Amino acid sequence: MSPAMPRHSQSGQANLTAVFLLLGLVVSGVWVWKRLSPEMQDLIIDQALPLAALVLAVLVFVWMLVGKIRARRTRNQQRARLIKLFESQTAADKRLQLAFAVIEVNEYRRVGLEAIAPRFQELFLTTLKRALGDKQHQVRGMAASHLGVIGDETVVPHLLKALEDDHAYVRSSAALGLGRLRATAAKDKLAYVSKEDWDQTVRSRAREALERIR
Repeated sequence: MSPAMPRHSQSGQANLTAVFLLLGLVVSGVWVWKRLSPEMQDLIIDQALPLAALVLAVLVFVWMLVGKIRARRTRNQQRARLIKLFESQTAADKRLQLAFAVIEVNEYRRVGLEAIAPRFQELFLTTLKRALGDKQHQVRGMAASHLGVIGDETVVPHLLKALEDDHAYVRSSAALGLGRLRATAAKDKLAYVSKEDWDQTVRSRAREALERIR
């Protein structure tokens, strides 16, 4: 039995075939065009081409619309699956990762997560308070930034405190979270951080947060 052809070889052959077909269509089109009468060419240019362009535009619009609908359906299915896994999971670290994944799949929007939002908020706040130490800075930072998506105004004091974290990643994530929340109560603190923090990324995130709030 002969070995199976590698996928990249099959893909290359398919692309080559498509190129030859396209060239064949172009050559055939030119050949047909040259044999049309001038009157027929004028008719095609004046009427057929604009109509074809309109039909093509409509087809492209419909194709894009269908693609968006399919993408939204797929996203909603993934979101529902992850939420179900979150609700059945008992290990704290896995629950946290699933909560992060749900928000990321939902494209960092709160819409569609209203029912689960209070549980996510409680989990992220707990993580922000208890994931102490330098080795846990990434987890604290992700909790802070995701609180900006899922949280309400009650999380603002916790994010303000996170702006004083020893690790720059946590401070920049807290600034991001406050910007996402459009927390007006954080304007003064963010203004200070945007000028005085030693880390450039933190200063930049603080300025971005202020732009969102304004």
